[in-house]
Amino acid sequence: MDSSIRQIEALIRAVPDFPQAGVVFRDITPLLADAGGFARCIDALAEPWQGSGVQAVCGIESRGFIFGAALAQKLHAGFVPLRKPNKLPPPVVSVDYALEYGKDRLEARNDALRPGERVLIVDDVLATGGTLDAACRLVDMLGAVRVGTSVVIELEALQGRQRLPGNTPLHALLRY
Repeated sequence: MDSSIRQIEALIRAVPDFPQAGVVFRDITPLLADAGGFARCIDALAEPWQGSGVQAVCGIESRGFIFGAALAQKLHAGFVPLRKPNKLPPPVVSVDYALEYGKDRLEARNDALRPGERVLIVDDVLATGGTLDAACRLVDMLGAVRVGTSVVIELEALQGRQRLPGNTPLHALLRY
């Protein structure tokens, strides 16, 4: 692990037994509050995608917006928010997905991406993979091309990576 990644990791706060006993919550707010750390994080997220022709970055609501918008700026690409239900005016396209405790939906404007547009999908954490998988399916529905996915943190024990479409590269800065 290089020193830049170690510096980023040092800004992630581990909160034991939150939101319930036995869970270690990874708090990114200290990272966001540190200008240098946040800049290093965006540089590290952008590095594998430099020169890949990314035209749009899709950020997943809500923390994916923070990283996605900054990453879009760094990659000289547009930013497209992938929203929870009823946050965008119609017409929208949507994808339902399962959660461990129910279901949810992601939506995008029906004209948010052009057919063939090269897209990077970004979120803060990959846990069980349902949300990131839904985002991939939503991008596919819009006819865009998935260049890959990026997350700041991957929780490996939850095996979310296995839910992603097989041909989707995943870049995770930190793995726990």
